[in-house]
Formats: sequence, structure tokens, C-alpha cells
Amino acid sequence: MGLLDGKVAIVTGAASGLGAGCARRYVAEGAKVVLTDIREEAVRASASGTGGDALGLRHDVSSEDDWRRVIDETLSKHGTIDVLINNAAVYDRCSLAETDAATMERFFRVNQLGPFLGMKAVLDTMRRAGGGAIINMASVAGLSGYPDIFAYGTSKWTVRGMTRYAARDLGRYGIRVNAILPGVIETPMIAGVDDQIVASWLATMPLGRLGKPDDIASVAVFLGSDLSRYMTGADVVVDAGQVA
Repeated sequence: MGLLDGKVAIVTGAASGLGAGCARRYVAEGAKVVLTDIREEAVRASASGTGGDALGLRHDVSSEDDWRRVIDETLSKHGTIDVLINNAAVYDRCSLAETDAATMERFFRVNQLGPFLGMKAVLDTMRRAGGGAIINMASVAGLSGYPDIFAYGTSKWTVRGMTRYAARDLGRYGIRVNAILPGVIETPMIAGVDDQIVASWLATMPLGRLGKPDDIASVAVFLGSDLSRYMTGADVVVDAGQVA
């Protein structure tokens, strides 16, 4: 018997990395999963490799129309939505001096507007069902300042803030909203980062290693399951002790 038996989950940004890892673990724990990503072929392939009754859909998380379509297709297939994992994000290294308005707009639309639209999109369904779990993927970059990731870091601070305000607003409906704050995880997002920068990150981690997607997926399973039924508005840091 799995921790998520019978639950229906939507995971955004699930073509690879953390999203794909969360989707795999959810299926392994008995959930029915809808994987979404802007990369249609990649997310369909990811869904095929996930096992279970997984569905892969193209999805621009900054589009209200796309959110409506994803919700409609999920409800048509499964009838309900129990968990939303707002994982889709963009990442680039750039200092404040190197960041222009177009860059800030891009980060805003994916990293901030996307989770907001997702929370709004599942609200009515979860409210009618008497509850649900929303998991917003933030970052340790939303806990402290780091050099040369101005747009990314500030967007993740906003994700933490939205999580807390949403938890306050939605608790009355039985909807729990929590944030996972990953440290440095081995995903395509950091594939182009210089080895010296990675070494400097490792030097700050008491556990002395980069994370794997499954390290985050384990926490996502907990937050999506009834084991965390008394948790909302929480920041769950998963970073090998980097910010300890």
C-alpha cells in the first residue's frame, strides 16, 4: 500500500529534473499523475517512462488558458485533483547589473505568475472536494542572498511569500500549502554551471554532496500525503545543511 494511493496529482515542469523525479515517486506511491511541461515531446516521453497511468501534457504555466486546459483534461481523466506540485521554473545566472527588464519579466511569468495561476486553477476543485495539498517549489536562494542569481533568487523569495499567504487564505477549505526549498540538486538546471562554483557550493554543505531529484521527491511525497495533514505554510529546507 502506497502513501498516495488513490490521489491525483499534477506536477509542472515534469519533463526532467525535480518534476520528473517527483512524478516517478508519486506513481510508485500509488498516485495517478499528470505531468506538464512547455516541452511537449519531452514531457510525453517522461510520462511514458514514469509508469502507472501517467499523462503528459504541454503546458505554459504563465498562461491562464493553458491552466484551464490542464485542469479540464485532468478532471476529464481522473475526476478530481488532490495534489498540485508547482515545480516549473527557469534559472539563469545574472547579477543585478546584468539583469534587464526582459529577463525580470521572464522570471516573473514562469517562477512567480506560474505558481499563482496554478493555485488559483485548482482552488475550486479542491474546495469542492473538502481539501487538498499544494506544494510550491521554492529554493534556498529564497532564504539568503547569493551572488549572480538576482532574478532567480528574488523570484524564489516571492514563492515563499505566496506560499504563506495562500496557506492563511486556503486553510479554511482544508487546503494545505507548503514550500520545499531545495539546495543544489543534480538536474539539467545546473548542468552548465562552472565546476569551481559547484565546488564552492559543496564546501558549504555538512553532508558534502549534491542532492538527487529523489531527495526532493521524498519530501514531496510526505507533503502530499496524509502524514503531513497538520502542516501548512511551512518552509521545508532540503539542502544538505547548506544554510544551517
